[in-house]
Amino acid sequence: MKFGIALGSNLGDRAENMQRGVELLMARVPGIRLNASARVYETEPVDCAPGTQAFLNTVIEVAAECTPEELHEHLKAIEQALGRPEQRERNSPRTLDLDLLYADDVVSDDPVLTLPHPRMHLRRFVLEPLADIRPELVLPGQKVTVAELLANLE
Repeated sequence: MKFGIALGSNLGDRAENMQRGVELLMARVPGIRLNASARVYETEPVDCAPGTQAFLNTVIEVAAECTPEELHEHLKAIEQALGRPEQRERNSPRTLDLDLLYADDVVSDDPVLTLPHPRMHLRRFVLEPLADIRPELVLPGQKVTVAELLANLE
């Protein structure tokens, strides 16, 4: 199964946090393969407190023989291993944020794991790096490609 994962960091050594997150992911998930990695973007915080430091954001695509729920559990464990508290305010600063964007054509309305990610089509900091690696991707529930979603943003 192919998975898209967004990475973001705005605390500490942001680039190192993201690199370490990818390394831990590759070490934790048996048989995982990195298919593609977008370039890293520095982006202004969205819906965060005033004075919040800029984020580094990117997207990777991996292939793994696991369920989306299993991969999601790995992502949450990696966030915690790198210092992100389990209980936190929404949009608070973070050492590492790992969001599962899509899992092939899986659609899920589960409150713990909604797929595809419910707000990704509205977020330049996700669509821009995703368009680097999968511009032709049409996400479940969308009628246009990632590149077209990006072009249609304000």
